Amino acid sequence: MDHAYGFRQNFGTQTSSRSHGSYTSDDFNLVKPDWNKQQLQKFGKCFYEELPSVRRRSDETIEEYRNSKEIKVNPRHAPRPVFDFHEANFPVPILEKLHQKGFLLPTPIQSQSWPVIMSGFDMIGIAQTGSGKTLAYLLPGIVHINAQPRLRRGDGPIFLALCPTRELSIQVQSIVSEFSQISNLKSACIYGGSSKGPQASDLRRGVEIVIATPGRLMDFVSSGTTNLRRCTYLVLDEADRMLDMGFEPQIRKILEQVRPDRQTVMFSATWPKQVQELAKTFLSDPIQINIGKLTLQASHQIDQIINVCLESEKYQKLEELLVELTHNRANKILIFTDRKVTCDNLVYQLRRNEFFVRGIHGDKNQGEREFALGEFRRGKCSILIATDVASRGLDIPDINFVINFNFPNNIEDYVHRIGRTGRASSTGVAYTFFTIEDIKHATSLIEILREAKQEVPHALADMMAMSDALNVRQYRGRNYSNRNSGGHWNHNRPSREYQNRSGGGRFQHPYQSDRFGRGDQRRDDRRTSRFHSDDRGGRGLNFR
Repeated sequence: MDHAYGFRQNFGTQTSSRSHGSYTSDDFNLVKPDWNKQQLQKFGKCFYEELPSVRRRSDETIEEYRNSKEIKVNPRHAPRPVFDFHEANFPVPILEKLHQKGFLLPTPIQSQSWPVIMSGFDMIGIAQTGSGKTLAYLLPGIVHINAQPRLRRGDGPIFLALCPTRELSIQVQSIVSEFSQISNLKSACIYGGSSKGPQASDLRRGVEIVIATPGRLMDFVSSGTTNLRRCTYLVLDEADRMLDMGFEPQIRKILEQVRPDRQTVMFSATWPKQVQELAKTFLSDPIQINIGKLTLQASHQIDQIINVCLESEKYQKLEELLVELTHNRANKILIFTDRKVTCDNLVYQLRRNEFFVRGIHGDKNQGEREFALGEFRRGKCSILIATDVASRGLDIPDINFVINFNFPNNIEDYVHRIGRTGRASSTGVAYTFFTIEDIKHATSLIEILREAKQEVPHALADMMAMSDALNVRQYRGRNYSNRNSGGHWNHNRPSREYQNRSGGGRFQHPYQSDRFGRGDQRRDDRRTSRFHSDDRGGRGLNFR
């Protein structure tokens, strides 16, 4: 059975742990086709005609536009960006659909990607989530399909998009469904964690577009349910995430099944060496488009608020924050936890305290997850609690607040989590609880805050200094008492039993600030006056 969120590949051996739903490349009886011996049907992939309005623009105007949108292109002689939808040369029905959806102008990644893809080039797009990348590859893909011969009985898809998670696959499919109807194109969404029967039926009927997670697609290809012989337009969506999740063997096997003269488009939020190697192997002379810096960064439209506190204080502070944020019933709040049990415990406790909340994690079946996401999307439930399964691919455009109840295992996931708010041109707020358990992330978190021009709480800066000066492993999982009168750290640390005691003596943490990590400044009325670090003890609830 395909594990929904990826396969943890053990690269040191040829075996894998079935208990985690893993696969190795040996699990599938797929033989690499000898493409040199096959007579491949010719296909077209160049459909772009530069309009006179684009051609007449000076090089200086193009350079100024790219600089203003933080667009970097390599090589420099790539097709020029388009400034509006009309210049992209899309068919009239697509333009009408964009207008109907209320889109006014292309996003930076769309502006530069459309001319590149429609000109037939392979492309690498490096852009953060929420940048409009789905339409960046979908609309050229629809044009590509319409230029190819119709499917025959037994043909597989023409357009294949690989995604890391079922959530992202479902989200992409919802957008595909809206735009593919224009040309009466059929699509299928293929992912693990749900019945294979309906998905197999869709594939056997014949579909032009397949959105799939690698593991479930491998199942269907290896069983002969579908094939990739007709695929001429291939997309790797969130390539870095797929590699992080151990999908590289599956991706390589799948790409071997697709004709080598295909057009390949890769999108990634980051550009690590592993992604570079994959691109070097499977893309042909690609044009690379970077939006913003290549270094990891958070959206500048997100107000990041950090609270350095004790582990035992977190639930009380969370509840106080939610009381403030839910005064406006229209607010949508996404809370991230590090473990499934923490997610379930929070859902239980918050419901007891009369908050309307849903939870999703890997142990929920697909029906439960889709129901919870649907309730959250429609506003019937204002709070959704999730593990990192939803940190990528969850595309709900109007999330107002993100709360990190637990800091993630790495700074990349922090950036992806908070990126669920502040999508497109909107703004958002991300609250994060940070404890001594998270000290190893202090330096990288401060770098993210400074790059985004956010204020760094003094308590967090103190943690960074301690992390740099001391052996972090010696202090992980411990809490510290106040500075003594001489201004030095007092290493007479209280026991965990004392810290987590309910209703007992108070313990002042050295990293507590008067406000929630941001002094007295108020950026706007979404900020709450009650969400601060005071010296009140926690309720003795430990959600770790």
